[in-house]
Amino acid sequence: MTCFEQIVRRLFLATVPLLMAVTSVASVANAADGGTLAQVKSHGTLRCGVSEGVAGFSAKDPSGRWSGIDVDFCRALAAAALGSADRVTFIPLKASARFPALRTGAVDLLSRNTTWTLVRESTLGIQFAGVLYYDSQALMVPKNSGVKTAAGLARSTVCVEKDTSSETHLTDYFAALRSNVKLLVVDSATEAANAFFAGRCNAYTADASHLAATRLLAPGGAQAYVLLPEQIAKEPLGPAVRDDDPEWLTLVRWVLFSLIAAEESGITRENVRDPLVIRALAPGDDIDTAIGAEPGWEVRAVQSVGNYGELFDRNLGSQSALNLERGLNRLWTQGGLMYAPPVR
Repeated sequence: MTCFEQIVRRLFLATVPLLMAVTSVASVANAADGGTLAQVKSHGTLRCGVSEGVAGFSAKDPSGRWSGIDVDFCRALAAAALGSADRVTFIPLKASARFPALRTGAVDLLSRNTTWTLVRESTLGIQFAGVLYYDSQALMVPKNSGVKTAAGLARSTVCVEKDTSSETHLTDYFAALRSNVKLLVVDSATEAANAFFAGRCNAYTADASHLAATRLLAPGGAQAYVLLPEQIAKEPLGPAVRDDDPEWLTLVRWVLFSLIAAEESGITRENVRDPLVIRALAPGDDIDTAIGAEPGWEVRAVQSVGNYGELFDRNLGSQSALNLERGLNRLWTQGGLMYAPPVR
């Protein structure tokens, strides 16, 4: 075992008891209150943890309205659980605050461009409901830097946000290249972007979609910056919940699958109220009862935000400023990875 591995192991062993204690307290409180769905209904609102501002995922416009694919998922869940997509309280969180907020019950759902990893599920007392967006980690540099590949960044400084998987992945990637970079670790995505644009680092690493969103705000225009071709790591982004409430996890997971299944079946925001469509989406009273949701939750979810394709196009794709290709986020029948399991 290398020195680095020994350090990681010691940190892991030291952290797990504390995380288990925090999770245990949250679990007891949750059980006493009758589960997350009961709490959400009691509050009359879904408390949804989102980013402090990432275009296409969760960002607030000048009028104060939140938008983005993560935001729309929160609205779909609120429509399913509470009957209205408007019954959401959005709580912006730094990366370093997102998991504590979820574990302690400050939010009911984390929908904040967060990567699904084994370490997070096995040590933080959380569960991911699925993948809302398949992404990859990338590197962004000034176009006039002359850097064409990641190898060209040897001995350079790279900006990265604190407490993100990007930090670990970048270190591992350059170690595999037998090359070194210096990390400038900053407290928030906004600070990382500001440091990069101010020239304090030669490159900025984050999810490719995040970098594309950040580039839209670049001084001098987006065309002054480019993403390098390398994919540093897989970044499956999805909503997360505490691991002490399987019924809530099931509802969150199947709201996501319902949006995907709707696109698979050609069901849209416009035709979802057709009686034949309603019957096709309804899983049955037994399932509604099992997860504690009122009948029609799938229809309400789709009607509130549209199917998955509509979510993507509006927030990230052809109808958005980002204009990202769907790529891996296409349906499985179109060469992508988006796939909804059968209901029965």
